[in-house]
Amino acid sequence: MDITERLSFFAALFKVQENPKMGMWFLYITIIILCIIVFKLGFARKLPLIQNVVIYAFLVLGCTILTFFAVFLPITEGLVVAALILIIYKVRLNQEKKEKGNEM
Repeated sequence: MDITERLSFFAALFKVQENPKMGMWFLYITIIILCIIVFKLGFARKLPLIQNVVIYAFLVLGCTILTFFAVFLPITEGLVVAALILIIYKVRLNQEKKEKGNEM
């Protein structure tokens, strides 16, 4: 059984099988960026700086675990879909607020 057939899209894109060190770093950074985007768009609230630092520290630690799963499972792809859905939601929400503001 060839391992390259089982890799997820992003793991294959970053060539984890050929250059594991750089491939895993690229995958890790991609997951961190996507997790931050999803967190900011879906869950973030205005908090004091110390609380934000703690939240993002745990987010980065969690991304470490997700990176190992993302080699064979579609973790990164799911984060991309979640980010796109949240972006569409935020854009439509802003458009709706503008329309309500213009009606008054």
